[in-house]
Amino acid sequence: MNIVGKGIAKIDGMSIATGKPVYTDDLAAKEALVVKILRSPHPYAIIEEIDTKRALMVPGVECVLTYKDVPQSKFTLAGQSFPEPSPYDRLILDKTVRYVGDEVAIIAAKDEKTAVKAMKMIKVKYNVLTPVIDMEEAIDNKSIIHDVDVHCNFDIGMERERNIVSKHLYEKGNIEEELSKCDVIVEDTYYTQAQSHGMMETYRAYNYLDHTGRLVVVSSTQIPFHVRRHLSRALDIPSSKIRVIKPRIGGGFGGKQTACVEIFSGLVTLKTGKPAKIIYDRKETFTSTTSRHAMKLNVKVGADKDGTIKVIDIDALSDTGAYGEHASTTFGLVGEKTMPMYGKLNAARFMGNVVYTNKTPAGAFRGYGATQGCFAVESTINKLAVKLNMDPVDLRLKNIIKEGETSPAYNKELNSVALDRCIHKGKELIKWDEKYPCKEISPTKVRSVGMALTMQGSGIAGIDTASIEIKLNDDGNYTLLTGSADMGTGSDTILSQMCAEILETTMDKVVVNSADTDSSPYDPGSYASSTTYVTGMAVVKAATELKNKIISLGADRLGLSKEFVEFDGEFVKSETNEDKFISVLDLAIDVTMGCNKNQLIGYATHGSPVSPPPFIAGFVETEIDKETGKVEIIDYVAVVDCGTVINKNLAKIQVEGGIVQGIGMALYEDVVYTKEGSLASNTFMQYKIPTRKDVGNIIVDFEESYEPTGPFGAKSVGEVVVNTPSPAIENAIYNGLGVHVNTLPMTPEKVFMAMINK
Repeated sequence: MNIVGKGIAKIDGMSIATGKPVYTDDLAAKEALVVKILRSPHPYAIIEEIDTKRALMVPGVECVLTYKDVPQSKFTLAGQSFPEPSPYDRLILDKTVRYVGDEVAIIAAKDEKTAVKAMKMIKVKYNVLTPVIDMEEAIDNKSIIHDVDVHCNFDIGMERERNIVSKHLYEKGNIEEELSKCDVIVEDTYYTQAQSHGMMETYRAYNYLDHTGRLVVVSSTQIPFHVRRHLSRALDIPSSKIRVIKPRIGGGFGGKQTACVEIFSGLVTLKTGKPAKIIYDRKETFTSTTSRHAMKLNVKVGADKDGTIKVIDIDALSDTGAYGEHASTTFGLVGEKTMPMYGKLNAARFMGNVVYTNKTPAGAFRGYGATQGCFAVESTINKLAVKLNMDPVDLRLKNIIKEGETSPAYNKELNSVALDRCIHKGKELIKWDEKYPCKEISPTKVRSVGMALTMQGSGIAGIDTASIEIKLNDDGNYTLLTGSADMGTGSDTILSQMCAEILETTMDKVVVNSADTDSSPYDPGSYASSTTYVTGMAVVKAATELKNKIISLGADRLGLSKEFVEFDGEFVKSETNEDKFISVLDLAIDVTMGCNKNQLIGYATHGSPVSPPPFIAGFVETEIDKETGKVEIIDYVAVVDCGTVINKNLAKIQVEGGIVQGIGMALYEDVVYTKEGSLASNTFMQYKIPTRKDVGNIIVDFEESYEPTGPFGAKSVGEVVVNTPSPAIENAIYNGLGVHVNTLPMTPEKVFMAMINK
């Protein structure tokens, strides 16, 4: 391969570095109305009276909207394919507010100062209700968070009157019988916290009506086509009257898979006929969007005395906050993306509940349930190794799934698995045998190592479908039209690499035009680790179709059969007569401007019936201060099996970034509420994310496998990267200090108290 597999620089890398890309706010008209939101100060209350008269008298105020002024169709903001599995439990504005930060009124004014002034003049009388703050107290609580029926497109186990959004039960084999046969059983309970996305560009949208009266939405979103559907339902207008444009995005990490802002500014534009924009500040981004689902997980692992793992049993509880975006789907992956790694199970079970609470809603976040499950399951596997007096590396090598096997849990047949090679290479890179379990480096400090494994998926099997259109232009270059959203991941570069490889051309001849619902073919958006695997295969199919059309037309123009010509990217040539050829440029001119007008276009749609998992073996070396409990990362090694690596440089950056987020979840980041239900960690002064100095030396390497269902043998890499740091670091803490910390983040205080209580 000439282009695929090469570490080609991002096609937009230099422009980003020099500040040239155009983001949402850059496209907003100067005269656009500024939209602000009045938010609830209470976690649970009913609006009894709301007086907007004084606010409307402020000069420059265009409109003030309350629950009395908005459409009454319930919807979900989850960016999922229709029919969404998330419940329709939201209104644009509701008489009942369900968390501190829930929307009470929409204000639109000529500028931000005027909008804020008007917002302060709105008088609201609340009937304050008793909130549910603790997820462990949600089920059968006297306070019912949604006291009217909620529509679900599927049976997700909704028991609204019990505050249960979703129930889950997967079971294979007889758990109790198999556990009774096990020589060793390890059981423990874990708590994973809510985690905020921390993307650089906060949530924002700009709207206007075009010359035909259609609503145009410019949004920093991962899901332009889903946004259009949400707006159509919520605003009660046909989707044909809506156009969504995605400009450059300043990060997402799953947060922008939820349509948090577009409905408010869109409603203002429809009500006033004027352009409007809404930009969340950092505090609003923390308090009024979404976070990772906090969970409680009880894990039981049973094994024979030789280390053969026979049973994994997970019982979990997930906190979805006030609304149910991504509630059931995130929860399901806790089991589905952890247990299939172990190939000798006789029984596997994952069960539990997702509950409503009066807290900021949870939603999609990189790792999407697998992250929480990985921490709990891998930490328990490490404890099993201790109980068996086995090296955790050897325990895993004995039990992991191998290529060509079908996993006992969830019956996944795996065509591409290099996990054993990942473990061996990671062990070598971290120098495990020299450092395991720990070394005292001073009377107060110890260095120790830990490890964990993880898997994820590649797209959503049987559901997500991507389409690609590639045009041969009149100048002999190509335009690739896609609905996927590059949010810093480099997906535009990856897709153009695949296109150029098939068409045997150079990268500079491929222009990527992405994410405009009027001109792009359908794509569900950039989530579920789907772009390289699903959209990439659509590119391969579309480029192959276009290549065949070029060859067929070239052969026809040369008066030859298709079988007797060859194509080198620039010319269609006779195999036997070197003087007989026609250039791609000449063909392009002919079919666009010549006598035989029929522009050549390759078009393809692809969806996969399977979701092949990428794998990572993660190893960490830490230095722990025994006097304070502070954990510092020395080295973090991640060896990745993501199939064929399409672009090693970009894949490496994805892995590094995910590890940093994982370290943040393991040691620093925490969404904290007061006992009254207010978010205490609502700025970067309170919510701590790791800096470059906090993550040590990150070492990334790859062990390629070949996935036959993926483009050029590729699988995904975007999400799997965030999962291993928490259990690996927990393992290192135990190996260094002999104590376990089962609640994230593993702060110095928690580590120190574990030592004190040892």
